[in-house]
Amino acid sequence: MGVLMLQGTGSDVGKSVLVAGLCRAFVNRGLRVRPFKPQNMSNNAAVTVDGGEIGRAQALQAMACRVEPHTDMNPVLLKPQADRTSQLIVHGKVRGTLGSGNFREARGSLLGEVLASYDRLRGQCDLVVVEGAGSPAEINLRAGDIANMGFARAAGVPVVLVGDIDRGGVIAAIVGTRAVIEPEDAAMIRGFLINKFRGDPALFEDGYRAIEERAGWRGFGVVPWLAATARLPSEDAVVLDRTAKPGNGKLKVVCPILPRISNFDDLDPLKLEPAVELVMVPPGRPIPGDAALIVLPGSKATIADLAFLRAQGWDIDIHAHHRRGGMILGLCGGYQMLGRSVADPLGIEGQPSRAEGLGLLDIETTLSPAKVLRQVCGIAFDAPVEGYEMHMGETTGIDTERPLVCLSDGGRDGAISVDGLVQGTYLHGLLASAQARRMMLKRMGATGGGRDYAADIDAALDEIAGALEQHLDVDGLLHLAQSTEPCTR
Repeated sequence: MGVLMLQGTGSDVGKSVLVAGLCRAFVNRGLRVRPFKPQNMSNNAAVTVDGGEIGRAQALQAMACRVEPHTDMNPVLLKPQADRTSQLIVHGKVRGTLGSGNFREARGSLLGEVLASYDRLRGQCDLVVVEGAGSPAEINLRAGDIANMGFARAAGVPVVLVGDIDRGGVIAAIVGTRAVIEPEDAAMIRGFLINKFRGDPALFEDGYRAIEERAGWRGFGVVPWLAATARLPSEDAVVLDRTAKPGNGKLKVVCPILPRISNFDDLDPLKLEPAVELVMVPPGRPIPGDAALIVLPGSKATIADLAFLRAQGWDIDIHAHHRRGGMILGLCGGYQMLGRSVADPLGIEGQPSRAEGLGLLDIETTLSPAKVLRQVCGIAFDAPVEGYEMHMGETTGIDTERPLVCLSDGGRDGAISVDGLVQGTYLHGLLASAQARRMMLKRMGATGGGRDYAADIDAALDEIAGALEQHLDVDGLLHLAQSTEPCTR
């Protein structure tokens, strides 16, 4: 059994994509591969085959391995909420809430459970590809670390450091990491690679050699800017304002960017539609008046995000859009916001509270500790759909008698307003169905729904894997992974 870990000089350097690409490259070579991320922090999550939740990036990496996602692939998930707290997910289930005061102590105590998940994965495959979080150079977070060197040293895993040349300063980032981390941590790093290079790689030859000389690590190659990455779901909300699909689409779909937005990859399938212009609206800007559809996305803190929405004046824009006959779609937390009220009597999201909703659906939501996590399928927009539910709370009201989704198990989900203009659902993945998109767009006077979202992602993974085979020393990475002595604990 082999193992290899990618760590980065910082966040958003492309670790998730590189791990997915390498997983697919190794699978294409005939190996059984599993992805692993000891600790993730993200509000973009996916429901697993064993009824838990993991980071969306690990679900994508499982797809790259051509296996079903499992909670062992991401044993610790932190989901940021309001008031500087995060919901703690361990092995797919909610275990409580962490604040800044108890974060480090609680995190360090989870190392044993992280290693148990890792050991189970090792027994299922030929190779585990591990993704770090943030950067090992964040030495202020080293005590109790389970995401980077804390895990690597405990499990005896070799590390390759990823530097992002697109953001500049990559030589200093890699050499500087070598300078600030402990010698024992530096010994775990066996090499580096450069990501997101634009132009002629020969122009960086001197810099590449300078890193090898100054850091003492060998280079495994330079990865060019990969256009196919844009076709993959993103995990980090920090890139949302850069991922909207520009253009002169006949139909404008608009989504406001909320502070605790979650599962925003629900919107990604719209990027496949030539007739659609997807606009992500950042704070400080009004919702465009020429929108055909406003989508209220999921939220990790519904009441706090609802207050933020009002502070931006977006509630005024949404009601004006509705009066003009525009359509509105609420997904999960966005669905809850469309109702008459959202109540949190037990303080699930912070202090116990109750908030008036937008009043566009005759429903009420009460948050509760029990979290619904399940994969589902059914019919919506007169077309088959499948996805997953992931929410805390129960929604009731007259408009639920007109469900948006009729589930295959006989259940019903979501609601539709009397005038048919406002719709909401707890189903994530609603728009991934090409047929459902086609029917939805048809109702708004546009055509679409021609491309299969899952097939498009799968093709992008193969394209990325092919580029990595071309530009990286994949044989060297595989040799490094397979030559490591297994750790005994």
